[in-house]
Amino acid sequence: MIRIGIVGASGYTAGELLKILQRHPHVEVVRATSRQNCGNSVASSHAHLAKYSDLTFSTFEIQDFLDADVKCAFTCLPHAASAKAVMQLLDHGIKVIDFSADYRLNDVATFEQWYQVTHPDPDRVGTVPYGLPELFRDEIKAANLVANPGCFPTTAILPLAPLVKNELVMANPIIVDSKSGISGAGRNPKSHLHFPEANESVSAYSIGTHRHGPEIEQILTRSTKSNPQVVFTPHLIPMDRGILSTIYLRPTSGQGINETKLCLEQMYRDEPFVRLRATPPRTKDVINSNFGDIHVAANGDHLILICAIDNLVKGASGAAVQNFNLLFEFPETTGLI
Repeated sequence: MIRIGIVGASGYTAGELLKILQRHPHVEVVRATSRQNCGNSVASSHAHLAKYSDLTFSTFEIQDFLDADVKCAFTCLPHAASAKAVMQLLDHGIKVIDFSADYRLNDVATFEQWYQVTHPDPDRVGTVPYGLPELFRDEIKAANLVANPGCFPTTAILPLAPLVKNELVMANPIIVDSKSGISGAGRNPKSHLHFPEANESVSAYSIGTHRHGPEIEQILTRSTKSNPQVVFTPHLIPMDRGILSTIYLRPTSGQGINETKLCLEQMYRDEPFVRLRATPPRTKDVINSNFGDIHVAANGDHLILICAIDNLVKGASGAAVQNFNLLFEFPETTGLI
């Protein structure tokens, strides 16, 4: 059994992580931290664990993790705060899967520009595997730290990366129009997320300023010599969970929908969590699963890619467990199917 600690364990993604790890046959969760809920039972925040866990929340102390013989930690803290915990864990030989954006980007300057904070651990930036196993499996297996992907970027990178790499599509511009359920905004209450504000309403937000835009661009850049330029606009949808992204782009000369489909089929035919769909997927098709469903269509001279995931699973905690399985040499689907 691999002894697990979760840092920042009271939020939605941590709750989903605990649910998955509860059915993982090779895991024992022995520490769960939450500064605000210290001393309370984990089940007080995650009622689905009421019969399955007697853990209580504690504050994060590295010695506490060492005393519990934690071998792997999942850090579910906000940016910058997460890196401070990650540094301590790595310094004491504990492997880490980080849910924050602290290690996703290629360079410190881009991180500090978009997140408006000085990075606590700049020397590691640009050296950490991006935790999308379908693209970076070998790098993840050899790592001590994995940067878990953002939820919106997962829906863009999965369908786009093979096409950009093989120069089947024009990399400028790529338009990504995404819709997300309200859980994507986290558990802390915000006025625009209250039921009377969000129900019966769809709204765009962070137009041209969302931090996942540069993440999509930088990861796509790793697949090509070109410089992809992404126009990314997220929308809030009045549902609990799920993301559906619609991507608009043009094929390169001589390429079309048949070549696009063939490329994606060749890339993902053996991937357990990517499904190519003959019809456009719905968020309901992937809810509570680690699947990413992709559909390809054409509209005149344009290609349209559609990708649906559960933002709390393939967009967060499911991907993290997939990465955990790679780090510890378990079958990648363990606990997830």
